[in-house]
Amino acid sequence: MERRQPSLRQWTAAGIGDAAREALVSGLAPSALWSLLLEVLARRASARAPADLLRQWRDDPFTRPASVDQRTLLALDAILHAATEAFEAVELSPLAPLGACSAVALGSQNRIVSALRGTEVVADPTNVLALECARRLRERPREVVRLATSHRCVRAQAAPKGPGFAQHFRLFCLATAGREQKDHGFLAAAVAEQIETWQRALARLELDGYHFPACSLSVLASPGRERLAERVCGLVHGLPVSQGRLEHAYYHGLRFTLFVEPTPPGGFGLIDGGAFDWLTRLTSDRRLVFVASGMGSQLAAARYRKG
Repeated sequence: MERRQPSLRQWTAAGIGDAAREALVSGLAPSALWSLLLEVLARRASARAPADLLRQWRDDPFTRPASVDQRTLLALDAILHAATEAFEAVELSPLAPLGACSAVALGSQNRIVSALRGTEVVADPTNVLALECARRLRERPREVVRLATSHRCVRAQAAPKGPGFAQHFRLFCLATAGREQKDHGFLAAAVAEQIETWQRALARLELDGYHFPACSLSVLASPGRERLAERVCGLVHGLPVSQGRLEHAYYHGLRFTLFVEPTPPGGFGLIDGGAFDWLTRLTSDRRLVFVASGMGSQLAAARYRKG
């Protein structure tokens, strides 16, 4: 799929001239650009008054503390890690390579908080886990990689209204990667394993003061992959299951969603995942499969913890 280069909005370049704009976009070497931007920000930071800092801390949703007690989130992470013990737990950096989302997945860099030195603030841990899976599989091509992480993410688009939604929030994510087998055997098994893992996690949370009114599973497949969706549904037990057509180009042929409220009409997809082509893009190896999923853990604490 061909990617369109993002265009500079006119107001962003007003007052600096075309030559300066092109130098910033593509003319300067990365090291020179980062040094220039560091100096600019250092000067701007030195000009800020303490009152400016306090005002931003109070008003800026990017810097405001989370609405959920930290002890609640730590306890929730402990339960989720215990339920996902088959997955290696990794602690990610707060930063990822610049373009970690937009250069591999179908996302806009405008939704990412871009940083300096060729980095960006992590907006989705699954993209970063794909990088780690690609690194490991290049070193050990026959390995099956299973990773889990809990991470505070930042996204630049407006946050939805309601408890638990914010510009920065906590996600708990799973990733499975490896070489495909006959008849999509690896993909089907990896998706089913993640769904079963999430079922186990939800059950443990319900024993620890959480309540999910009604759990159900939706599996969507693009044309030609309907039988694969049927196989996945056949491997999952203990949940009402529905199948449908996948329309979202973000996923690579298969998507699943775990709802924790009655659906329809008011179902809420707390856990979402599926297959992605990111490893193929990163390694140019079409035989590599990547399955990832995530739970809005901060959302779970805000909406579904009793009391």
